[in-house]
Amino acid sequence: MKISSPAFINFGKIPTRFTCDGDEINPPLQLSDVPKNTVSLVLIMEDPDVPKHLRKDGMWDHWILFNLDPALQKIEENCTPPAEIGVSTSGHLKYDAPCPPDREHRYFFKLYALNKKLDLPSGSSKKDVEAAMKGHIIEECQLIGLYGKLSDT
Repeated sequence: MKISSPAFINFGKIPTRFTCDGDEINPPLQLSDVPKNTVSLVLIMEDPDVPKHLRKDGMWDHWILFNLDPALQKIEENCTPPAEIGVSTSGHLKYDAPCPPDREHRYFFKLYALNKKLDLPSGSSKKDVEAAMKGHIIEECQLIGLYGKLSDT
């Protein structure tokens, strides 16, 4: 299974238009080689580089989508596909654009193939989604994008 983006390469710079310094829209994503026995997909975008004085766990959840159709092959830019939407750290039920306060951060787009749909409502937390996924992950992969406000992205 693979997740990629035509907008940036793995460990490449996320273009400014997909950040708080730009249009604050989600980048396009491509999903491929999803296992045949997948019942649903989960996409979690998170930033593990948050300063500890802002968040003790150093983590910021930017986008949580679950119960995505396993036949989904792409997510267009500025488009949320049909799915349940989890709540971000900022309390939103949508894509929260990268907006690092201090330096370049890593943004992990994690894709999970599950053998079931999650029995959770929209607005669930990442913690709830991860707990419900436990024991049901068939395969996982990730794409990492970098963004820093002072970088020339």
